[in-house]
Amino acid sequence: MISPKSLLAMLALVVVPIALGVEPKEGAIRGTVTKIDRAAKTVAVKTADGTEHVVHFVGRTAVHGAEKTAAGADDVFHGVKEGSEVVVHYTAKGAEVTAEEVDHVGEDGLHVTEGTVSHIDRGTKVVVVKTKDGTEETFRMTERAGKDIGKGAEKTGKVTVYYTEEGGRKVAHFFEKAL
Repeated sequence: MISPKSLLAMLALVVVPIALGVEPKEGAIRGTVTKIDRAAKTVAVKTADGTEHVVHFVGRTAVHGAEKTAAGADDVFHGVKEGSEVVVHYTAKGAEVTAEEVDHVGEDGLHVTEGTVSHIDRGTKVVVVKTKDGTEETFRMTERAGKDIGKGAEKTGKVTVYYTEEGGRKVAHFFEKAL
């Protein structure tokens, strides 16, 4: 039989970290910006399944692939507008969801290619993807992009890669499992 003190100690190990939100959760949301609230510094993103997520932009939020007009470059949203197709990499502590990085997808945004993962090296942050025409493309991965490739997709996993070209190299910002 478990003593009341032991039971209380076990409950504390489970409940306290959850209540305090000790471990922030990370993830990515792909969708379309439906609303920007400049006063609250939030953006609503609607995903393909119709779910709408509200994320907070902060000073450290990085934006890739968005048009940085003179007016938008100094703005916390860095050119992201309603109707923009984006991938938001976020951290969540409790109900507070913070955009760490936002990748603009589509016209004038990140480049896209599809293929099959033929090699991945998490240590050097490199992934090689074989495209439909048989060409192998090598991508450097950002910290967040490496987390998008699940353990089962390391070999023969079909993916869509969202990337930029920086200094003559292709840099993968996001991977999406191809259907």
